[in-house]
Amino acid sequence: MKRVYNFSAGPSCLPLEVLQKAADEMVSYGESGMSVMEMSHRSSYFIDILHEAKSLYKELMNVPDNYEILFLQGGASTQFSMIPLNLFSKTNKADFIITGSWAKKAYQESARYGEAKVIASSEDKTFSYIPKVASKDFTPDADFFHICVNNTIYGTRFKPDSLPETGNVPLVGDMSSNILSEVYDVSKFGLIYAGAQKNMGPAGVTAVIIRKDLLDYAKDFTPTMLKYKTHADNDSSYNTPPCYGIYICKLVYEWVKANGGVAEMEAINKEKAQKLYDFIDNSAFYKGTVVPEDRSLMNVPFITGSDELDALFVKESKKAGMENLKGHRSVGGMRASIYNAMPMAGIDTLIDFMQKFEKENA
Repeated sequence: MKRVYNFSAGPSCLPLEVLQKAADEMVSYGESGMSVMEMSHRSSYFIDILHEAKSLYKELMNVPDNYEILFLQGGASTQFSMIPLNLFSKTNKADFIITGSWAKKAYQESARYGEAKVIASSEDKTFSYIPKVASKDFTPDADFFHICVNNTIYGTRFKPDSLPETGNVPLVGDMSSNILSEVYDVSKFGLIYAGAQKNMGPAGVTAVIIRKDLLDYAKDFTPTMLKYKTHADNDSSYNTPPCYGIYICKLVYEWVKANGGVAEMEAINKEKAQKLYDFIDNSAFYKGTVVPEDRSLMNVPFITGSDELDALFVKESKKAGMENLKGHRSVGGMRASIYNAMPMAGIDTLIDFMQKFEKENA
């Protein structure tokens, strides 16, 4: 069986143990005699899967009891609309820190429904840092304050101890590309959302953690399917949910728990990222594109300084058994996405190749 090291930003690599378990249960899940792909979402079999997934996710993220967990569809991009439609409740004002493409898209969508204010942006330096903010710049009566916690494209992150202190204003965090990768205090957020396909499961599921007191403010014209309360009241099954995707998420949650939980994922991720960053920093050939203090643990962009060499690097790395190292089309260069499922052996293989490529092309 051929397996490559998949450095894709998403859909990304999944733990091999999860894929093997899913393969074993593909034709018949448990005693059901059916694949999860073909069972009714109203069946006791799937309801058990759904509730176990929710329970495991709550445990891993240490979600307080006054929060609801929802498994939705439409990707994180649909959340850009759902958030203002549901959280613009009093003043129709919201604050944003723009740290990349996804944060900007969230801001632009909210601006369609209310007053969206950019508190700070790092676009002046190609989103290579997290801008410093002062609480005096915040809108005190805003309905919410939005950040993209980890920037997949540009490789920056808000560390757990550097989140904006927003007081009574609910903090909303897009954690699509760093969910389950390090320990964050959920109670500091009013809402966390994450597309599953980067670090939690396959494409098609979006997990939302929302404080229950924020469920009742959707605007009258909000479509039924875009109301958080619709999904909270119907156990994420108002319509047919992404059943198989939720099942794979459940297997990933089991894998994370069996391997020490989020705290152990964080320790391993820091070791993997540090090894790769140290190599880049000590090389005269490669250069990281993010200021060191704001570097992501999940997405590591780097360049050679030559577009031709960058293209050759991507081509030759593919031959060496590594896929999807090409940087995002808006940035160029290379990007190694090293999510929870990427083993240390993948980092070592990449560094070995980088050393060889440097010797041949410096």
